[in-house]
Amino acid sequence: MPGDSVRGIKTIADLEAANLAPLDSGLSRVADKYAIGITPSVLELIDRDDPNDPIARQFVPTLDELVTTPDERADPIGDLTHSPVEGIVHRYPDRVLLKAVHVCPVYCRFCFRREMVGPQGLGTLSGAQLDAAIGYIAAHSEIWEVILTGGDPLVLSPRRLRDLMERLAGIAHVKIVRFHTRVPVVEPERIDADMVAALRASGKVTYLAVHANHPRELTAAARAGFELLMAGGIALISQSVLLKGVNDDVDTLAALMRGFVENRIRPYYLHHPDLAPGTGHFRVSIAEGQALVSALRGRISGLCQPIYVLDIPGGYGKADIGAAAISGQDGCFTVRDWQGGEHDYREG
Repeated sequence: MPGDSVRGIKTIADLEAANLAPLDSGLSRVADKYAIGITPSVLELIDRDDPNDPIARQFVPTLDELVTTPDERADPIGDLTHSPVEGIVHRYPDRVLLKAVHVCPVYCRFCFRREMVGPQGLGTLSGAQLDAAIGYIAAHSEIWEVILTGGDPLVLSPRRLRDLMERLAGIAHVKIVRFHTRVPVVEPERIDADMVAALRASGKVTYLAVHANHPRELTAAARAGFELLMAGGIALISQSVLLKGVNDDVDTLAALMRGFVENRIRPYYLHHPDLAPGTGHFRVSIAEGQALVSALRGRISGLCQPIYVLDIPGGYGKADIGAAAISGQDGCFTVRDWQGGEHDYREG
């Protein structure tokens, strides 16, 4: 694989040169619709001898992406429904998404914003659009938290991130700034002292949600980046997507969640896969997801338990869809333990 370890992969020709796609694969039809991006760090993780490698499955395009179903939609979680100005999504009263950029260092094949990101996507906010977005946040005193997402906000330079944080620092009612990112895992060399300093702002608490879906993604280089972030005062939480063929078994999920906790990252969201176009081959059923989350409860520490959530299509927000452990009414309940045993519980 000459050269690909240095420059990564952005085209079908790059995939073919790296022996990750056969010649005349027909994948150009996928590339015409959805961006391709694999960093050198991710390339090093791919086991080319494993046709079902869970890392490759997340990032290497396949013809399955050309198959869409009637229930799939370009905006599966309803971002556009709640976008009062370009770059802002205001779905919940006390927090907004700020999407300053719509490019990423890698392009996940299951991405719920795949119609919006990449070179053919919505692009980076212009100066005027960013001014309007910041103005919207400043004008709405109910906004307590700003969540930078995209795209991946950590593709921005430290200078641009510092400028953005300084502007948020001037808005007194914003107390929390949260970044959602793949960078510490897929491009860990970007996490340095300048980057960490740029993520802080006077009077704000910064959280960073690390997106990883398989325990092999928590490499030594990623762990070094986590240490830099935490030493710089950044609180770390996790987000993962439940994906068929990647982490849809209890051993893999347990190892991933333990890996987060061992790196002082608080497990937060485990997302049910969204109804994005061409992603049906990644989706598990809700019943399967509930069974996996239920199995985790007794197998691993309470520190390691994520919240299993579904983003309700149409923009109605997240719902906790973890397997219900209790049912009943009028003070008489049946409680199910982690091994499936049922127990009566009476109030009063």
